[in-house]
Amino acid sequence: MISRIDLRGDALPEGGALRSLLPRAEFDVEAALEKVRPICEDVHHRGTAALIEYAQKFDGVELSQVRVPAEAIEAALEQLDPAVRAALEESIRRARIVHRGQRRTEHTTQVVPGGTVTEKWVPVERVGLYAPGGRSVYPSSVVMNVVPAQEAGVESIALASPPQKEFGGLPHPTILAACALLGVDEVYAVGGAQAVAMFAYGTEDCLPSNMVTGPGNIWVAAAKRYFTGKIGIDTEAGPTEIAVLADSTADPVHVAADLISQAEHDPLAAAVLVTDSAELADAVEKELEPQVAATKHVEDRIKPALAGKQSAIVLVDSLEDGLKVVDAYGAEHLEIQTADAAAWAARVRNAGAIFVGPWAPVSLGDYCAGSNHVLPTGGCACHSSGLSVQSFLRGIHIVDYTRDALAEVTHHVVTLAEAEDLPAHGAALKARFGWKVPTQ
Repeated sequence: MISRIDLRGDALPEGGALRSLLPRAEFDVEAALEKVRPICEDVHHRGTAALIEYAQKFDGVELSQVRVPAEAIEAALEQLDPAVRAALEESIRRARIVHRGQRRTEHTTQVVPGGTVTEKWVPVERVGLYAPGGRSVYPSSVVMNVVPAQEAGVESIALASPPQKEFGGLPHPTILAACALLGVDEVYAVGGAQAVAMFAYGTEDCLPSNMVTGPGNIWVAAAKRYFTGKIGIDTEAGPTEIAVLADSTADPVHVAADLISQAEHDPLAAAVLVTDSAELADAVEKELEPQVAATKHVEDRIKPALAGKQSAIVLVDSLEDGLKVVDAYGAEHLEIQTADAAAWAARVRNAGAIFVGPWAPVSLGDYCAGSNHVLPTGGCACHSSGLSVQSFLRGIHIVDYTRDALAEVTHHVVTLAEAEDLPAHGAALKARFGWKVPTQ
């Protein structure tokens, strides 16, 4: 059901050589880019008419408008299962606690007497958030996108989610109910690359956004790449991943269940166990069979995901080697199920989020840990972070110098400007002092 990669016996290679030995899904965003380009430009030129046409073509629904009526959002909340509402409210409450603690404050540094640099943090004015609606419905992604944007102070928030034939061309009602709970009333029944294009260019109905965030399929990722530079994006989200670093103390029942929990997302989902215990590897592999047989989405998602080239049990000589492997892999979600798990977790450099010990499974983070589940995939955790309040903030430096403070440093500025053959830079200072460099 799942392959093995044996890295025992020899010294582990470094850097890219080690990464090349590890499993990874094929996710060719560049190839998809050529297919989304005409869609994006069509939305640019035809606006809402193009969006309505693509809803018919890709989602099989006939729309007269793409903006979701306010009464549909209100009705979705009224009809929401009380237990689901309570769970969403708790998820929102915990996410607010964590993200409110991420707020940055203005800070002023006195560089020299009379010379200060202040860094202030300003939220982007408007964001477009994307909530997927393909194989599954993800109200949790609504929470994870909206809460940090709100806590950052973003004033204008719009959300798009694919229209659903089953619900008369509206996004899934649980998505709409989550929007209602969060106070988001600007919602569009638009999916895929066309949703990103709507936010990037704007249409008759939707103002353009400064930034687009939220997970999606390869077409959403490709559209984000297409608009990089025109708008801000969070990340080009690829297939979801879990890596588990475990030793002989780990419970194979837990490990198997956690691997399956990510595999049920998508046939390209990655499930990776890194362990120095061959006995644990055997036990996990044995445990996968009955647990897979007892759940849903087996043939279309879980089995293809576990059997795919992106998933494997990786055997290593030691946890030290295991640490090197998970750092090279840079998982979206990394569980540490070892003795002294917190100490090993503290040494990890590359991961979107780290889950410590047997009582912090990835599923907790997906919904109710308070952490954010919009995380870097495809090894991007080595240079990128998950979605947070900071994602929606811009740091701006405010430089304030007195005449004396400028005079004191003018000779250095002039010297550096001339060293770079940019004499006008130096002249901009000389002009303030009668074209003479102040004496020190």
